[in-house]
Amino acid sequence: MSSLHTLKGNVLTPQGWVHGDIVFDERIRSVEGQALRREPRVIDEGHYILPGFIDLHVHGGGGRDVMEGGDAVDVLSRLHVRHGTTSLLATTMTAPLDELERALKAIGPACATRRAGHARVLGVHLEGPYINPGKLGAQPDFAIEASLEQVDHLNSLAPLRLITIAPEVDGHLKLVCKLANRGLKVQIGHTAGSYDDGVAALAHGASGFTHLFNAMSGFHHRDPGMVGAALAHAKYAELIPDLLHVHPGAIRAALRAIPRLFCVTDSTAAAGMPDGDYALGRQVVHKCAGGVRLDDGTLAGSILTMDQALRNLVSLGMEVSEAALRTSTYAADYLGLADRGRLAGGCHADIVVVDRQFAIQAVYVEGEEIDLADA
Repeated sequence: MSSLHTLKGNVLTPQGWVHGDIVFDERIRSVEGQALRREPRVIDEGHYILPGFIDLHVHGGGGRDVMEGGDAVDVLSRLHVRHGTTSLLATTMTAPLDELERALKAIGPACATRRAGHARVLGVHLEGPYINPGKLGAQPDFAIEASLEQVDHLNSLAPLRLITIAPEVDGHLKLVCKLANRGLKVQIGHTAGSYDDGVAALAHGASGFTHLFNAMSGFHHRDPGMVGAALAHAKYAELIPDLLHVHPGAIRAALRAIPRLFCVTDSTAAAGMPDGDYALGRQVVHKCAGGVRLDDGTLAGSILTMDQALRNLVSLGMEVSEAALRTSTYAADYLGLADRGRLAGGCHADIVVVDRQFAIQAVYVEGEEIDLADA
């Protein structure tokens, strides 16, 4: 067992803020101090001590893309941990089967063992290829109909935790039920489906929506589309809060409608890198003007990191405590991880310390203090 650490500051616990100490080794041992009745803005000293961020949609970072295979996942997990992401799902692109296999064979060992100085890779978000070819967004044109046998094969290479599916594609609605019964989280995304398709998918076991509003049929008051199904019926959905993919007004509408809306980055290899050209699966994407786009101007993932997601939520008027739920706790709950995403006794010591401007001061993953210097 490693030695005990103690941090002092304003600790966000499941019961609210405590101004005092959090004591931990690999796991949190105790939180002690004075309970606060309100957000600790009035206290002049002490950083915010928050649950480590959890990102369920990460394509890349630090110049590397998940689909490259090799050590790409190690590079991106090192980049994102320096921005407070303590655990993540490595996210694939739509691609031919052999390319998916290559990527998953590299991700599998990274899931089995966390490297020192890196975020925990919890598993895989399989964003393609089971999507609608009419709603590719920035995905390459290799969409296919899903089969249980193929999903089982891919799952044998690396643990699939979440799968994005277009439910209106022939055969997918029945498959949603089978996948959900196996414990996989199924998200509706890259879909041209109707409101009714969305409601049916939720009834068959789908549990969320992939990057809400993006690459799905939009809302109209006489044809509410997939966005309408999410706003009317979803408990969970992911959203990219880079203030580029989704207008702040739409974010506010989703926050009012979906109780456990949580944030993802949808980050690409361009995250943490200078302007230039980068890989996103088979595509070349261009980072400039604060975003990532294809040649035709289509948004192609993001350069967002989770610390910036937190700052963006706070800039919209959200309390820090709620922003932490949406950058950590709700994602953990969605995956059924009761021992992550919260600062409570017995939980993994996944901790982020930020100052009054929400800049990262320290990060701990399972009790290990992360060197924040750029390697």
